[in-house]
Amino acid sequence: MNILKIKENEQVQAHIDSYPSLPRKKLNAIRKLIFEAASEIEGLKALNETFKWGEPSYSCKKGSTIRMDWKSKNPDQYAMYFICSTRLVETFRTLYGDTFEYEKNRALIFHLKDDIPVYQLKECIKMALRYHELKDQPLLGN
Repeated sequence: MNILKIKENEQVQAHIDSYPSLPRKKLNAIRKLIFEAASEIEGLKALNETFKWGEPSYSCKKGSTIRMDWKSKNPDQYAMYFICSTRLVETFRTLYGDTFEYEKNRALIFHLKDDIPVYQLKECIKMALRYHELKDQPLLGN
């Protein structure tokens, strides 16, 4: 069994808690999914939760940073962001097609009224958290 140390950040939860009910519920579900996905990665020892660019961010030693947030300027949606110089979003698009809505090569967009595609999103999270191990493999190892 993988023993994962999650370094949670109280400010992240406070940030999420400041949002209206539905965005708060959706971001808490994504946060939980990130923690679950990380705990399923064999050999992953630590996951850091911080703020980058004012958004909840998740990183680990061999991974690429994941950020997520809801913005009041687009109140019906929220997003999970990835470093645009990676092949992550390109790979997600190839593997999962219209399962997700994409913002160029930087984000997965979700609508508050829609269910999260849990299995597929968890696989995307795992690819991001293992990115530096997978980046030279076709479709990031899938």
